[in-house]
Amino acid sequence: QVQLVESGGGSVQAGGSLRLSCASSGRTFSSAAVGWFRQGPGKEREFVAAVSASGGNPRYADSVKGRFTISRDNAKNTVYLQMNSLKPEDTAVYYCAATFSGDDSYTPRRHYEYNYWGQGAQVTVSS
Repeated sequence: QVQLVESGGGSVQAGGSLRLSCASSGRTFSSAAVGWFRQGPGKEREFVAAVSASGGNPRYADSVKGRFTISRDNAKNTVYLQMNSLKPEDTAVYYCAATFSGDDSYTPRRHYEYNYWGQGAQVTVSS
């Protein structure tokens, strides 16, 4: 079993930065592809970023490319999402998710490809 816990959410003004963390306990996190998704008010959950188990092949939604960076520290069983130049439209609950596929280059973008989810962290960006 894998438990994921997000932290680092909060409120920030437009143009500011936040760093989200996704910490894992249980099954070896270094073998998992990890993704970040978000769900804004009245919106469907959408893909934000993902990183493979190897740490390579990061993928980003077009809406965050160049502003957000996903990284991982397997020694700490933690994946990070650095969010810069935040916009009001980035306001959402952010979820991390993990999946174990056996392919350390696998970097899924679809929510149904993930088996484990955190509880979410609120990010609010004011104009």
